[in-house]
Amino acid sequence: MAIVVNKHLPEFEAIATSGTRVTSTSHHGQMMVLYFYPKDNTPGCTTEAMQFRDKYKDFVKAGAVVFGVSRDNMKSHEDFKEKLELPFELIADTEEKMCHMFGVVKNKIMYGKKVKGIERSTFLIGADGVLKQEWRGLKVLGHVDEVLKAVKALKKAGG
Repeated sequence: MAIVVNKHLPEFEAIATSGTRVTSTSHHGQMMVLYFYPKDNTPGCTTEAMQFRDKYKDFVKAGAVVFGVSRDNMKSHEDFKEKLELPFELIADTEEKMCHMFGVVKNKIMYGKKVKGIERSTFLIGADGVLKQEWRGLKVLGHVDEVLKAVKALKKAGG
């Protein structure tokens, strides 16, 4: 089942770093930011993770929990998290279940070959479990500030 803005998230379950279990209902009462990125330790993904890291306290203050999601395995995620000192958890979606549910798997051209990759995308889920906003095919520059602004606006509106 695909996700739709202004609808409840379909059921899902995933495991993140630190053994954190994330489901469609595990964070009810908190806003949740899920940001999907192509790969650990690549330039754009490192920059994006560092920007979420640097604004993390502002997200928490506004009532949101942040999770990064990619197809990398847990070992890669743990290393990436430690290296960048990320205060939030990373979900290892090695089977692409969440990637397909959120529709972020796209055909890309790399070195002249067609490959399936992850389209950089972010989703804001309200405290009620409803998808409030989505950003797809985004550029890293300025994106985290835009998401934080949306989180603050949503908090002001009652979550």
